[in-house]
Amino acid sequence: MPEPRILIDQQLSAGAALALDEAQARHVGTALRLSAGDHVRVFNARDGEWRARIADASKRGMKVQIEDFICAARATPDLDLLFAPVKRHATDLIVEKATELGVRRIRPVITQRTIAETVRVDRLRSIAREAAEQTERFDVPEIAERLALAKALDAWDASRPLIYADEASDERDKPWGGESGRGVSIAEAMSALRTEQLAVLIGPEGGFTREERALLRSLPFVNAVSLGPRILRAETAVIAALSVVQSLWGDWAKA
Repeated sequence: MPEPRILIDQQLSAGAALALDEAQARHVGTALRLSAGDHVRVFNARDGEWRARIADASKRGMKVQIEDFICAARATPDLDLLFAPVKRHATDLIVEKATELGVRRIRPVITQRTIAETVRVDRLRSIAREAAEQTERFDVPEIAERLALAKALDAWDASRPLIYADEASDERDKPWGGESGRGVSIAEAMSALRTEQLAVLIGPEGGFTREERALLRSLPFVNAVSLGPRILRAETAVIAALSVVQSLWGDWAKA
């Protein structure tokens, strides 16, 4: 079984003795049941990953002694995720899976149909940190404070293309909205993009309103895409979209 990984913000170097914070010490000692003499892996995005030995474990805390360098840090793709918050469990899942899938920055955005406007950013940051430790990445995605969609778009850097999942169309009187105005397949949209930075936007369970769709489609940096013939839950749409993006554009394509 691989040794557990612990993200440590302090500088990592051979021979350094570092104290774990209270939460880390409790996790290593209680949840993982490790003690003095056991080994863990410590890492951060600056110094890479190192093997360390637990040198001291007591009620006062825990210290590790860094022994061997394992590997240098690898950068995640310059990929942002914007999503409309949903119920707490689903929001937690979105942040966890976005971290596992290599998103660099995550921002909750409030739309006209957002059903959960309360977002505990501290909780989401904790979830992202734990997911980073478990998924072999070296950094933790930035979790931004919630922001109204219109404000996020108003402050947007136009050099970063934004693809958003839009399963609606412009023909209200036809089954599933007809075909006029529907986004192209995400694979087709990705094949036309030539960029080193990208963002994905996933809307609320009820989809974007006509006003929001009009705003999004009026912006030159926005690309409307379809995620296929089935209507997906918000958390499923996030996972599906990020998987396609990583496969066709991100570090899956470069592995």
